[in-house]
Amino acid sequence: MADTRRCAPFGMWDQGKMGNRMARKPDGQKGFLARLLSNQAGNVLFMTAAFLIPLLGLVGGGVDMSRLYLAKTRLQQACDAGALAGRKAMDTGAWTAGTGPSTTEGRALNMFSGNFKDGDFGTGTVTKSFTESGGVVSGTASVTMPMMVIKVLGITSKTINVSCTAKMEIPNTDVMFVIDNTGSMNCQVAHSGYSCPGGDNNGVEDSTAKMKGLRSAIKCFYEALAKIDTTENCGSTPAGTVTAQIRFGFMPYSVNVNVGKLLPNSYFADTWNYQSREPVYTTVYAWTAGTESPVSWGSWPSNPSSLTNAGTYSGWGDINTSGGSTVTVNGIAYTKRPAGLNNTTCLALNTMTPTTLLTYSYTTNIQTPTYTSSTPTYPADTNQTLSYSEDDNRQAIGYRYRWNSSGTGTCRLQSSNNYNYTVTRTGTSTKPLTWTSHNNLTGWTYKQVAHNISGLKAGGSSWNNSVALPLATANGASVTLSGSTTASYLKTVANTNIDWDGCIEERQTFQNTNNTTITTSDWNPIPATAYDTDFNTVPTAITPATLWGPILDGAVWARYTGSGWSSSNTVADVVTAASPDLSRNFSYSCPTQAKKLQVWSTASALETYLGTLVAGGNTYHDIGMVWGARFISPTGIFASENAATPSGQPIQRHIVFMTDGDTVTTTSNYSAYGVTWWDRRQTSYAPTSTDTNNIVNARTTALCNAIKNQNITLWVVSYGGGVNSTTEARLQNCASTPNTPGAANTHFFSATDTATLIAKFQQIASEIADLRLIS
Repeated sequence: MADTRRCAPFGMWDQGKMGNRMARKPDGQKGFLARLLSNQAGNVLFMTAAFLIPLLGLVGGGVDMSRLYLAKTRLQQACDAGALAGRKAMDTGAWTAGTGPSTTEGRALNMFSGNFKDGDFGTGTVTKSFTESGGVVSGTASVTMPMMVIKVLGITSKTINVSCTAKMEIPNTDVMFVIDNTGSMNCQVAHSGYSCPGGDNNGVEDSTAKMKGLRSAIKCFYEALAKIDTTENCGSTPAGTVTAQIRFGFMPYSVNVNVGKLLPNSYFADTWNYQSREPVYTTVYAWTAGTESPVSWGSWPSNPSSLTNAGTYSGWGDINTSGGSTVTVNGIAYTKRPAGLNNTTCLALNTMTPTTLLTYSYTTNIQTPTYTSSTPTYPADTNQTLSYSEDDNRQAIGYRYRWNSSGTGTCRLQSSNNYNYTVTRTGTSTKPLTWTSHNNLTGWTYKQVAHNISGLKAGGSSWNNSVALPLATANGASVTLSGSTTASYLKTVANTNIDWDGCIEERQTFQNTNNTTITTSDWNPIPATAYDTDFNTVPTAITPATLWGPILDGAVWARYTGSGWSSSNTVADVVTAASPDLSRNFSYSCPTQAKKLQVWSTASALETYLGTLVAGGNTYHDIGMVWGARFISPTGIFASENAATPSGQPIQRHIVFMTDGDTVTTTSNYSAYGVTWWDRRQTSYAPTSTDTNNIVNARTTALCNAIKNQNITLWVVSYGGGVNSTTEARLQNCASTPNTPGAANTHFFSATDTATLIAKFQQIASEIADLRLIS
């Protein structure tokens, strides 16, 4: 059944309801509202009019409030934009007042006006201002807005006030500088008509060298980010302070990197292979002699027959008669003046040599015997023979009678002067021999040798500066060798201290074995066995392939045969005499020691370190890149220092990679992979310089990609104008890419002179700092 109920008019329905709720009163007793309620005539019209005025206030107020909200929002946005523009224009420099576009204040005001002009949203003239204090840009703006609706209520206008503040707020930041320290950094930047002598200015830093420009750029970067003034003129004094942790590290590189003494002992092997040498020993025999037997002497020889001839003697003279009339010679008494004789009978007394000599006497003077020794030869001789000689230095005096015819004549006995002569006898003796064998160093074998280098380790992260290795020659025992009667020293190997400057040899790498052109694809992806490109794996003795070794150039010889222009390199063992040594036959350079990430609280410490940078050597970009990554990685060998700040806060990470040239290698460089042509760790065959250049380029590309995949921002700077187009493209691809697809790469910079380099470094520092609104 259809519902036949009908709704009563508003007043009647309401009355009915009211009637159900209260008792009726006489009209005289009802109030105005009650009578109005009960009177149904014109009810709706009256009530509508009553509500119209407050409704108009509400609607009009909403309209004007919306206008105020929109205007204030836009005014605040304009203020914020102006503050940000002013702080960005200020960058790392000072605030400049004025309304012109070249001043930082003018840029802030222009940016504001571009976002909010006089009259926008029906407003009046805008009042705005921007100031700076301590690197913080503050702004205020106000504008009056007339009311459109609620002015009927007596509110004719409202004033809108906004304020804003912007600052460069630097987050906790690590910056690792991977900086080219090769020989060309001694040269001037490339310019027309300039040729750098020797490619490295003959090893001397030019007065306008690129190395000087690099030092200046780093100091200005430091000023911009750390807000600490240096001695460099960077265009302005740093403004503001930094509350975040800002750390800088440095990885100078050329052929090698100097990082070894910054690492724990446990990261290094105890033995390492070097192109070195080992001693060559020969067995020799030495003899010692026993007790000598008695000498077996021969007889003295007879006096010479010439002693019986008066002509042998000289200085004859009469024997003086004083002291007796006779003289005894050889036991016979002879009368000094025999009587009754004439000339004939007087001379007849000389019976030894008829008519000339009577007799002679002699005295002996036996000298100390001398001897010569035989030269024993092993194994033939069991005794040594000593051959003696003994001299008797004798003096003889001759005697004769001579007739003196003066007066009646007399026969007189005469004697001669001393006649000296020597007679000699010989004898022999023997000494029994004892033979002893010895090892005598007679040469060197030049070859690859595993040397024990654990002597460098001083415990923990402390290192000794040298290690004793058996590479020198020294005297051993003094012995008399077979075939000689003269004592000589045996030669033996001796330890010599080999200095270590801190440069390292890399751990296990990937070896190309197919003797074809090495390309980027060989390192994409990075081979799993290439620990040398892995910058996160911590070395462990359990996996020897992960350990590093020290470069010891004093222990290395690159072998060759022949000499001069006819010499030829060889990987075969080469045996030489003990002296002279082979030539080293390789080139070596080790840059300044790297610096781990640290807070540089004073500019002087930074400037002192930068002053130690010395250019030298060829260009191996990959070794600098991998160690820069190792020093900044939050999960690698320095994870305990790099993962977070001491308070546990996150850190932004940046590598600034700067180079002035193309990859340059030679196979005779002593690099992190040994002396390339001889060690052949990266190739199984004899590499060329083209091969090693390709390896460095491929590895550098792989490392760039790996670093970027680790959420490390990679800034790349090409400096000096000496880079070819291929290298330039490689460097551009190395840099981190912009967040916006298709946008220009804002992480690669090219600087052809020092002023541009400084500007680019300042720009990088500015980009690293976060530009933020703080109120």
